[in-house]
Amino acid sequence: MQYKASCHCGKVAMEFEGDIQEVVSCNCSICQRKGALLWFMPRGELKLISPNDAASTYQFHKHAIRHRFCPTCGIHPYAEGVDPKGRPMAAINVRCVHDIDLASLSVKHFDGRSL
Repeated sequence: MQYKASCHCGKVAMEFEGDIQEVVSCNCSICQRKGALLWFMPRGELKLISPNDAASTYQFHKHAIRHRFCPTCGIHPYAEGVDPKGRPMAAINVRCVHDIDLASLSVKHFDGRSL
């Protein structure tokens, strides 16, 4: 299925293809505060509609994940990092995906606080 996603004001926008059925709810210090529900995909398959520099970046702790957010509205639509095998990955905040039924998704809880 083809998806479009964006921050609230639309300054940071993207599209991607996939089958979103299960998402991750992480309790780390940033995800818990954002309330993000994450779906992971290869970074190369995420197509930014907006320029890459439209999003600001926040990193903390080990600086392994680049949390991308809109400097205008403050919404975090995605993050970038690498999987355990070193492959570039994107974590899509599905709360930013247009026309998705969040209630239909299975939520897996991840204990990121303990890492």
